[in-house]
Amino acid sequence: MANAKVIQAKQEAVDVVTAKLRESATTVVADYRGLNVAQVTELRKQLREAGIEFQVLKNTLLRRATAAAELTELDEVLTGPTAIAFSGEDAVAPAKILNDFAKKNDALKLKGAVVEGRVVGVEEVKALAELPSREGLLSMLLSVLQAPVRNFALAVKAVGEQKEEQGA
Repeated sequence: MANAKVIQAKQEAVDVVTAKLRESATTVVADYRGLNVAQVTELRKQLREAGIEFQVLKNTLLRRATAAAELTELDEVLTGPTAIAFSGEDAVAPAKILNDFAKKNDALKLKGAVVEGRVVGVEEVKALAELPSREGLLSMLLSVLQAPVRNFALAVKAVGEQKEEQGA
């Protein structure tokens, strides 16, 4: 019979993972089989710099957490070695980093993700990874908002220059 302390520790671990699944903007699940230590270290460094938590977890623990978080659709990808990346703030960053790393290292395989409480497949993760970052989107929006003012200013300048030429 299992020790009560061990059972309690496992339940606490399930509770922590459940909370992360519920609270994170994006959670990406990947198969890291075949990566060497240096590659995993580099991947962890990139993720850490972006504020993303990366863990290797047992599938049984993850299945209990997905059941508690009501995300059981994710269970079908929880086979083999499973690494999971939790991002609390940026919804695009974990998908972008893991997808870029997978392009350079064939051993890393994306399995699926939870994006804002919805389970998505590998294709959706790759599509999310292709989106510009939040800062990129904001700069695009700013550019679009500035365009009419800039065009008006250029038109006024052109009219002014034309009047000067006619007056000279």
